Amino acid sequence: MLYRKMPKTNERLSALGFGCMRLPVLTDGKIDEKRAIAQIRHAIDQGVNYIDTAWPYHGGQSEPLVGKALCDGYRDKAYIATKLPSWMVRDRAHMDKFLDAQLKLLQTDQIDYYLIHNLAGPMWDRLKQIQVLEFLDRAKQSGKIKYAGFSFHGRVDDFQTIVDDYPWEFCQIQYNYLDEFHQAGTQGLEYAAQKNLGIIIMEPLRGGNLGAPEPPPEVKAIWQEAPVTRTPVEWALRWVWDHPQVTVVLSGMNEEAHIEENLKIAAAAPANSLTPQEHGLIKRAADTYKRLMKVNCTGCEYCKPCPSGVNISAVFEVLNKLHLFKNEAEAKFMYAIRCGGIFNRGETGYASQCVQCGECLDKCPQGIAIPDFLEMAVQDLEDDKTPERLAMGKKMLNMD
Repeated sequence: MLYRKMPKTNERLSALGFGCMRLPVLTDGKIDEKRAIAQIRHAIDQGVNYIDTAWPYHGGQSEPLVGKALCDGYRDKAYIATKLPSWMVRDRAHMDKFLDAQLKLLQTDQIDYYLIHNLAGPMWDRLKQIQVLEFLDRAKQSGKIKYAGFSFHGRVDDFQTIVDDYPWEFCQIQYNYLDEFHQAGTQGLEYAAQKNLGIIIMEPLRGGNLGAPEPPPEVKAIWQEAPVTRTPVEWALRWVWDHPQVTVVLSGMNEEAHIEENLKIAAAAPANSLTPQEHGLIKRAADTYKRLMKVNCTGCEYCKPCPSGVNISAVFEVLNKLHLFKNEAEAKFMYAIRCGGIFNRGETGYASQCVQCGECLDKCPQGIAIPDFLEMAVQDLEDDKTPERLAMGKKMLNMD
């Protein structure tokens, strides 16, 4: 494992962090605790020392799972990062209630890296009005949190304002080779580095889209021009790690094979190791993806819950794969499986359930015109054969 120093604290953090937003789950949607704990502990045994969770992940199951995983001596081997759910906070006292609850869930008396979650300009203005800065000061003084940071989804000018408003130790931004000019982007990365902040990267694979084992033919042809053979995951992660400003790259790992691959890459991807030729190939791949991708969705699921029950992230994932890989039969089958209620106690999540209420528009950090794309999904993925595909899926999964 390679390590990078947090600028203001000098702590050595693993280049790879374990993101606990997409842990392995059972058929009922609950976390597969035995498997998830084994995965987290194995990663720590291999050198990962930054474990990232949050109040809403897995419907509130993630933080207590992390608390269990870090028992038996593992707490001393890893730093915990979790987040104040900014959109749920009502007043100053409510902040303390969340933090105290999180300390209990995580079975610890101090959270190492504490973030104000999912900030953008208007949210930050509201939090300042209800004394979030005083909350952070008191939490640090009391020892309940060690370092203060924030995660960000918004415009780069708002990002710079937030950076300047408090003596943060670190920040967390979305960054990958498709997002150089999106949200904080490269401009925000460089601004935070100039302010001596540690920088944690989320969504390095763009919700998994950049790590598909079999990329679109146009992208695959670009990778085949490279002098070395790398998987799509390795190209994406190496691009992020090539930036010396980056401290930790978070990966939401839930398959043992993915964990091993990420560990292997993390041990061999120092900053400034890609050649100009390799950067040129990645730029061409990025341009190709942007041309092919229909929806700019990362799968963060901040749009949930939908009042009409639409499984928005699943719909968009299948819609993107349809347009990226051109396999209509497979896409329509997967759409029926993912949205037909098989894994959600019979509660369907089809795009056609959308009533255009617009609630999701205020929640989406990517600014996606969600209702419009759901309408496109209805046209591309739903037809009179959808019930038949769902029945076939249930039979395949022995659910008749």
